[in-house]
Amino acid sequence: MNTKINFAGIEMKNPVTVASGTFGYGREYSEFFDLSKLGAVITKGTSLKPRAGNRPSRVYETTGGMLNSIGLQNPGVEYFATYDLPFLKKFDTKIIVNACGSSIEEYVELCKVLNTLDIDGVELNLSCPNVKAGCLAFGTTYNGVKEVTSEVRKVLSKPLIVKLTPNVTDITETAKAAQDGGADAISLINTLLAMKIDINTRKPVLANNTGGLSGPAIKPVAVRMVYQAAKSIDIPVMGLGGIVNGEDAIEFMLAGATTISIGCGNFIDPYTAIKTIEEIENYMKKYKISDIKEIIGKVEMN
Repeated sequence: MNTKINFAGIEMKNPVTVASGTFGYGREYSEFFDLSKLGAVITKGTSLKPRAGNRPSRVYETTGGMLNSIGLQNPGVEYFATYDLPFLKKFDTKIIVNACGSSIEEYVELCKVLNTLDIDGVELNLSCPNVKAGCLAFGTTYNGVKEVTSEVRKVLSKPLIVKLTPNVTDITETAKAAQDGGADAISLINTLLAMKIDINTRKPVLANNTGGLSGPAIKPVAVRMVYQAAKSIDIPVMGLGGIVNGEDAIEFMLAGATTISIGCGNFIDPYTAIKTIEEIENYMKKYKISDIKEIIGKVEMN
């Protein structure tokens, strides 16, 4: 039974990764299980310089998921390279750094640094605010996605995965933009823009007023978008959004995802990723599937 996957040129022992922003840099979870069992670790969003993030309250549990407006708080790439990367290198797993920035120039400078590090790939987070364009998100237009992807591609020789926002009218347009800009793969979906109001105070529960919704509540939207994106491009797709078990993972792969990533599930149960790997293997045994690649994109439409 073969669970190995080649994703954007990255050889993974299985298709299960952990989503950016939900796993930190792996230290806390390494106390529960051997990170070497994962296909890859995708780090917390990392920027060129340290970021303080948004003021609290920044997290709120909601029906079937959670809202967050952390604001990409992180210690910066220099700290990551000095302290976090050496820790992750102790494990036999692939390391993908989620890269965030506030301008094209910042993305480019960050990726120049990342290109010198001993990592396996970069996940370009295009949901960060574009300060020079009036705080619009890079990831909401074809031109925006293609421009930043192509500029980063010029300085990055490592595998490039572009993480797309679902807050668009047509996900296939931004998926095509990532491909046209030179990405090796895409990952989707990032969080859905959402809000929760406290009816007693009459104020939003998040200090930032709105935040990103993640968790099982968004899974049907994520599956639909993964299916549409995978059908529209020739590069592989990483699927994420509400995956908490092997059944969810298989669903995403049938929709067209080559790999999957677990986010909020890590908060519910730190062993979620390990259990998902085991459940994928059990599914393969049940249906006598010899190679995991046999199920990718094999949904049979009505």
